[in-house]
Amino acid sequence: MELVRQPVFLLLMTATAAFEIFLATPYYFAFGDEPKLVKNSTLAVMLLAGLFGAVLSASASLAREIRSGTALAVLSKPVGRAQFLLAKYLGLVGALTVLTYVNLVAALIASRMAFDAYGGTDLAAVGFFAGGVVVAYLLGAFSNYFLRRPFVSDAVLALVVMVTVAAFLIFQFTEQKQSAYEMAAVDWRLVPAGILILFALWILAALALACSTRFDMIPTLAICTAFFLLGLMSDYLFGRPADKGSWWASGLYTVIPNWQNFWLADALETGKNVFDASFWRYVGKAFAYVVFYVGAVLAAAIVWFEDRELS
Repeated sequence: MELVRQPVFLLLMTATAAFEIFLATPYYFAFGDEPKLVKNSTLAVMLLAGLFGAVLSASASLAREIRSGTALAVLSKPVGRAQFLLAKYLGLVGALTVLTYVNLVAALIASRMAFDAYGGTDLAAVGFFAGGVVVAYLLGAFSNYFLRRPFVSDAVLALVVMVTVAAFLIFQFTEQKQSAYEMAAVDWRLVPAGILILFALWILAALALACSTRFDMIPTLAICTAFFLLGLMSDYLFGRPADKGSWWASGLYTVIPNWQNFWLADALETGKNVFDASFWRYVGKAFAYVVFYVGAVLAAAIVWFEDRELS
């Protein structure tokens, strides 16, 4: 609740979801690849939004509390440092899951709105989505003014509900031509792709939390960005030398997460159905990888946090 009450969290959620819808509105003239371009772009926005959300939330939940003395006050109670750190991570995972859910629903709407040169912008879908955002903010303002409740957290909850309602209305009551011979439809294969991105964000959250035990927000953002960029090029930088027997490349290839394993956008064009067993089998293997990697990072974070001077 503390994380979702941060104004930057609400702004990040609203801005990224609205930008994903915007990506499906202009004419691209990409020779029939417009839907693929829109879906890849929405997944990229989802990943980058989670990166910033993980760093900002980790810094707000741990580094700021260490700096302000709140962590010392909590740990003066019968609360261990490991319990404190693990609880912070679970809260961070919950906040990122909410953020990713809203972005995933917006990505599904964008996949339904995508069109080629023979289609047109789905103004009805844009209107439904914009109306849902406005109603969510009005509900947050109403609860804040009349019920004296926090505006940001109520607006976040209302936004989750209203974006879901807007998606249901768009999917059920609007129609659009994707091309000259085909009606637009929702690409439900974005669901496993979005789940894999959520797994990647859980790893980023663990890395950000581990960095926050020692550093403030800006150094944490720099370190996580470096891990992110190196992980994107992990196959080229470390995978090839590791295959040739290089011990240092093999070590770095193991330590630095390979984000390409969580990027399913290329597989969306293979024609497989969302209920294909191979999709979900791969998601299960990725979840096992996330559990072990996050466990290792959190173990290191607990070790670093145990001897951290909090006074």
